Amino acid sequence: MARTDIEIAGVEKRYGDHVALAGVTLSIPAGQFVALVGASGSGKTTLLKTLNRLITPDAGGIRIGGGDIAVGAPHLLRRRIGYVFQEVGLFPHLTVGENIAVTPRLLGWAPERVAALTRDLLALVALPAAMASRAPAELSGGQRQRVGVARALAAEPGILLMDEPFGALDPLTRDALGTDVRALHERLGLTTVMVTHDMAEAVLLADRIVVLRDGAVVADGAPEDLVRTVADAGVRDLLDAPRRQALRLAARLGGGQ
Repeated sequence: MARTDIEIAGVEKRYGDHVALAGVTLSIPAGQFVALVGASGSGKTTLLKTLNRLITPDAGGIRIGGGDIAVGAPHLLRRRIGYVFQEVGLFPHLTVGENIAVTPRLLGWAPERVAALTRDLLALVALPAAMASRAPAELSGGQRQRVGVARALAAEPGILLMDEPFGALDPLTRDALGTDVRALHERLGLTTVMVTHDMAEAVLLADRIVVLRDGAVVADGAPEDLVRTVADAGVRDLLDAPRRQALRLAARLGGGQ
């Protein structure tokens, strides 16, 4: 597999007078699972989308595996990077199997290879092989999101980008799918970058949390290190949210006994 380290150097993006990204610099080693967190409008999704050229920075640069992503056609870059987002975006007129196979077919893979890959990916995301012939409308939200993950992995990418991938799911499905995605990250040796508003999700799934505010990085580190060392009051409040929620939940459940 090609190198999948990511180098982001001084990336800036403006929309009129609004600064979406204010000179972001990050180095993401191959194999790391990074969560981008922060308030709405902090620049999380904008930064994520610069990694596969869905958004073009106004300044700065990004290198993946040592190569400048601005060189070459965007669609060739995107075939090397899996992308999962909250709305899933499955093609309603295609079956589940056809949705998963879109990119391999564009790459000219043999039908036998595509069929085998589809079976393998359905198994990988814990869906039965028979589901390949079903329409997306026949699936639950959690099943559609699993198909979205399978489709993102269909071209065997080394990088997986996820933008609030579990946000529309019920808590049990969200927890199960998050656990499975982390297991896939390990099993496939992926470099994963995930945008989430859920701090508990970030702490449980990610090796590293990057906190953005007003388009700038204000904290960056392993969850356990940030909790111990970060001085910024706003970041501390954000990181402490899962603990506060757990304490309130314990008090509420304990009080009902």
